[in-house]
Amino acid sequence: MLLNRSAARAVNISDLRELARRRLPRMVFDYIDGGADAEFTLRENSRVFEGVRLRPRCGVALGACDLRTRGLGHELELPILLAPVGSSRLFWPRGEEAAASAAGRARTAYILSTLSGTRLENVSAASSGPCWYQLYLAGGREVALRGMARAKAAGFSALVVTIDTPVAGLRERDLRNGVRELLTRRIGAMLPFLGQLALRPRWLLGFLGDGGLMTFPNVELASGPMPYADVGAVLEQSVVCWDDLRWIRDAWGGPIAIKGVLSGDDARRAVDTGADAVVVSNHGGRQLDGVAPTLEVLPEIVAAVGQRTEVLLDGGIRRGSDVVKALCLGARAVLVGRAYAYGLGAAGEAGVARALEILRADVLRTLKLLGCRAVAELDPSYVELPGSWRGACRGGAKSYRDD
Repeated sequence: MLLNRSAARAVNISDLRELARRRLPRMVFDYIDGGADAEFTLRENSRVFEGVRLRPRCGVALGACDLRTRGLGHELELPILLAPVGSSRLFWPRGEEAAASAAGRARTAYILSTLSGTRLENVSAASSGPCWYQLYLAGGREVALRGMARAKAAGFSALVVTIDTPVAGLRERDLRNGVRELLTRRIGAMLPFLGQLALRPRWLLGFLGDGGLMTFPNVELASGPMPYADVGAVLEQSVVCWDDLRWIRDAWGGPIAIKGVLSGDDARRAVDTGADAVVVSNHGGRQLDGVAPTLEVLPEIVAAVGQRTEVLLDGGIRRGSDVVKALCLGARAVLVGRAYAYGLGAAGEAGVARALEILRADVLRTLKLLGCRAVAELDPSYVELPGSWRGACRGGAKSYRDD
């Protein structure tokens, strides 16, 4: 109860981050918080929002502001979706169920990672809102087909195919924290790193009570659920190529989003393969360090696809004003990962709900201060871009929301 009261008093996402840091072992917190290599892209994803200035219309009398948007056939009450975050059971017992439940109560969508620690059927049952399934080809084509069939039968309404993980990024914090050694289950290798777990007894009791080191129950191998192991090796063996999208689309038979798009060329190729949406994403700065922050490449991608597909964005969002800036530049909605994972690590479902409350209130306040009645009315005229973004919005920041 004390933890939930602390989460309820959180003023912003940074407060939830601090609560998560206090509750979680260092290796688990750094798994949420960290990025690849020098973490340049991780930092830039958030910093880039600071350079985009808002241009309000003052003297405008507004009633209620409309936050509704549509995403892959669903009417959403909030233009903020919960991004796929693998291994969320590490943050809180049955963490994926907790996050999906909070998303449903907020009337928005939850996206479940293939590499989750909770059965997809349980996650779907936990949410009163739409659930989408994020696909890795872990285990190969036949294993992926079985996972897709289960997701469809469980009521997942869209597939999100991630294309930016031919290998796992080098996450230096994980190496320093002994993640590989702890996964060996060999006491000699594990011993130097066990102290960080013992320092968080409340987390440890919850983790052990939830079954301890998890498997990946949505990746059904011939031997059973895939064990929790080196995900990097798994990704190298399950690269998604453009040709794969044909059989994936045929097997799924429903809406598909392509996640990990960072250029106009890839966005056009995604549309040509039949994508119903593209997610402008650099994997939260956890894959290739040194790529552009997602907000900066958003106008290029919106211009490239025009009104042919929906455009979503993730990366670096910590405030409602960040959400609004992305919508002004043509995104139909945004995905948040760390912002809700901090809440989940801090206080479970209550923490996720608080993260969404904070962002909802921020978006409403920003709209009213901008003099804009609805997120569907946002456009590039509400922002001023840095001069270094040469002609970023020229010829195409008109959003697909206008249909």
